[in-house]
Amino acid sequence: MRHGKTVNHLGRKAEHREALLMNMANSLIEHKRINTTVAKAKALKKYVEPLLTKSKTDSTHSRRIVFSYLKNKEAVTELFREVSPKIADRPGGYTRIIRLGFRQGDNAEMAMIELVDFNEIYGKEADMAAAKKRTRRGGAKKKEDEGSVEASATEGAEGAAEEKPKAKRAPRKKKDDSAAE
Repeated sequence: MRHGKTVNHLGRKAEHREALLMNMANSLIEHKRINTTVAKAKALKKYVEPLLTKSKTDSTHSRRIVFSYLKNKEAVTELFREVSPKIADRPGGYTRIIRLGFRQGDNAEMAMIELVDFNEIYGKEADMAAAKKRTRRGGAKKKEDEGSVEASATEGAEGAAEEKPKAKRAPRKKKDDSAAE
């Protein structure tokens, strides 16, 4: 039964688990994403999200509380200088867990945990970059002089219309085993 089981112990004693989560939280704040197992990622999410909420109010008291969890001056400074302004308008859900598959050695399920506002793939910057990107049908390839670009675009359209459909190949005949003998 799971009565009262609110904490995943991660196969460690309390002090070891606390040190593990503290180090992982420091790495997450420093690098903005880390790869780990799914169980550790879920435990880290519960550990770091209240700290991110606390970092929204930049006061001496909140800095001391966050420092008591992280025990790293550089991480606390980074959290309050760079991370908290980006998450200021977000009402929660600061991290995202993406499953990556299974680890080769022991078949443990791996995941990537990242800070949502620091992801370039799903962010607003990526949407703008995708809008500016050329499509496959968007035009001709670039050449040395601009006059040849227009000419090559018209030639490319004519050449595509003139292509002949490929003829189907006849199926191969199988050698008869009885005829070979």
